[in-house]
Amino acid sequence: MDPTVKKQSSSSDGTIRAVRAAIRLLALMIFLGILVLFVMMPTNTYKKKWFVQVVATTDSTYFGRQGATILIYTFPVLFSAVLGCAYLHLGKKLNNNKSKSSPKDRLAVLKRPVLVKGPLGIVSMIEMLFLVMFIALLVWSIYTYLRTGFQGIEDKAAKKGEKLWVSKLGAAALRLALTGNIALAFLFFPVARGSSILPLIGLTSEASIKYHIWLGHTCLTLFTTHGVCFIIRWIAKDSIWKQIREWDRTGVSILAGEISLVGGLVMWVTTFPRIRRKKFELFFYTHYLYIIFMLFFILHVGITYAFISLPSFYLFLVDRYLRFLQSQRKVRLISARVLPCETVELNFSKTPGLQYSPMSILFVNLPSVSKLQWHPFTVTSNSNLEQDKLSVTIKGDGSWSKKLYQMLSSSSSVDHLEASIEGPYGPVSTNFLGHDTLVMVSGGSGITPFISVIRELIFSSSVLKIKTPKILLISSFKSSSDLTMLDLILPISGGPLDLSGLRLQVEAYVTREKEPATENVKPLQALWFKPKATDAPASAILGPNSWLWLGAVISSSFVIFLVLMGLLTRYYIYPIDHNTGLDYPTSAQAAFNILLMCVSIAITASGAVLWNKKQNTMEARQVQNMEGSSAYGSPASFYNSDKELESLPRQSLIQSTKVHYGERPDLKRILFDCKGKKVGVLASGPKKMRHEVATICSSGLADNLHFESISFSW
Repeated sequence: MDPTVKKQSSSSDGTIRAVRAAIRLLALMIFLGILVLFVMMPTNTYKKKWFVQVVATTDSTYFGRQGATILIYTFPVLFSAVLGCAYLHLGKKLNNNKSKSSPKDRLAVLKRPVLVKGPLGIVSMIEMLFLVMFIALLVWSIYTYLRTGFQGIEDKAAKKGEKLWVSKLGAAALRLALTGNIALAFLFFPVARGSSILPLIGLTSEASIKYHIWLGHTCLTLFTTHGVCFIIRWIAKDSIWKQIREWDRTGVSILAGEISLVGGLVMWVTTFPRIRRKKFELFFYTHYLYIIFMLFFILHVGITYAFISLPSFYLFLVDRYLRFLQSQRKVRLISARVLPCETVELNFSKTPGLQYSPMSILFVNLPSVSKLQWHPFTVTSNSNLEQDKLSVTIKGDGSWSKKLYQMLSSSSSVDHLEASIEGPYGPVSTNFLGHDTLVMVSGGSGITPFISVIRELIFSSSVLKIKTPKILLISSFKSSSDLTMLDLILPISGGPLDLSGLRLQVEAYVTREKEPATENVKPLQALWFKPKATDAPASAILGPNSWLWLGAVISSSFVIFLVLMGLLTRYYIYPIDHNTGLDYPTSAQAAFNILLMCVSIAITASGAVLWNKKQNTMEARQVQNMEGSSAYGSPASFYNSDKELESLPRQSLIQSTKVHYGERPDLKRILFDCKGKKVGVLASGPKKMRHEVATICSSGLADNLHFESISFSW
């Protein structure tokens, strides 16, 4: 490269990094300000001085009293989400520049596991710190709410003619709900798969599911206690039948709260491990009751109070609607490889504009197997090595995957398989190059996320000529037929690969066989599908600049929502219901606002998708023309790929692989023997194995081991 061009590129990268750092700092300051608000919210100073002043300046005939909560709670979060979109777009530009330096992980020490076993699973030091801080926030909120709520309660009880304990129980029940609203405010952030908030603090959605679980348990525990306390209070006052059916016109709608709580309890019951594992379909479909839970929660408390916890739900709705639009497309499934170990590799056609990182997750729906079921799988292809193909590997462990394997491995040929996808979703960046040695420990189908990692390092070493870390892959399999999954490490398409710079060592363990099986060995079966004219290559729903478009959708939809809400409030709701002359019903106002919110999101998201559809269609035509004029995408390509498997890269992989029969890996010995100042350790597979690896890395006996926590617990 010309030194002048190289210098300009380096200067441009430095500017981008500086801008990203400034954006991230601003977003973190906003988050800190929001946390301060949650700390101050239970105090009298906030309620009687600060918030009153804000209401005085924002209360108008245009926005009404909800203007204050929008300004304080909703706008900062959505603004941070837009900042996150800009941050991720700039990061994508850095990745496109193929920078040869890997960023230093300044939080490596804090990412080490401190808890391994127990109900919380593997928890790092930084996660533990945040957990302790969040619990402290809840305890502080409950304590402060109760202290302020009990002030002068004796006089209030005497005026109402109530027993003191009944008044205190009602006050405590209300304060428990106020504290539960804090947990609800964060509940939907982890489940927005295309979130722009989580990457700002170094998180991904699939790795944050456990936070959603923790928040869900906390939220429903507090809300359930809130409901039970009020029921006891009504029984004590002998007014339960009157109160339980009450739907107040301008106040709190008790019946709406009860419907919300029942929906939440049904969801909650199905989340416990025994039910979720044995009846996953029941768990999955009852989770759609979140619509009932949130809708009637907003009707229960009114839109003004709901704006405190609404921002995360707003971002979730944007993400969910975009996923819905993507799932309506029929994706071109071009081929499949059926391995003898009851494993299937599905290969989708894709446009070059669809980029993703290693260990990304793809949700797949195959109507011929099940019309309703969507299943997540780790992507095994690499968007740099295979620009026109997207692959996932499916192990026949459950009923859905076994049905797919039987369908494709049967004697009757399948010439077409209809498919829809959502994603891919995954980490926006990786830090694999920051290690001296990279150890990947897998069990069974847990090898699939590491295939994408190895292919990424193949691209870095053979194309970018970057020095990659030494790779040690430790894979445990039940039988020798599972060893065929190692054949998936090398891509079957693309140009010749130079593996001379890749320092790869594979240690494979077959635990249930003493020697290689020689009888009844099934050959690898290749299938080619004939796509329909309506099938299209997989593409990014918002195009190559998806993060910028997402930021535009979030900001423009919120502006449209504010305009529509203001017009509704000014000319229809405020100050009275023109039809009856009474104050406008709180639940009706909330319902109108929810409707306007959904309409705003649908208009802007649909517009963004339609705007990018033209670009995606042009790329799809180019891909189809390339497939039609080349061997790729035809049956002959599989024969060529079989020959490629016997080529020099294939032989290099065989030489780097050592198979051990009838034994399990001694992980402690292997990990402690790893050399290098910084050894990255990743584990994927059975829970017991992941906990063992995390325990070894957190023991403190080897300072060079850095456990990289990954999660595929969808």
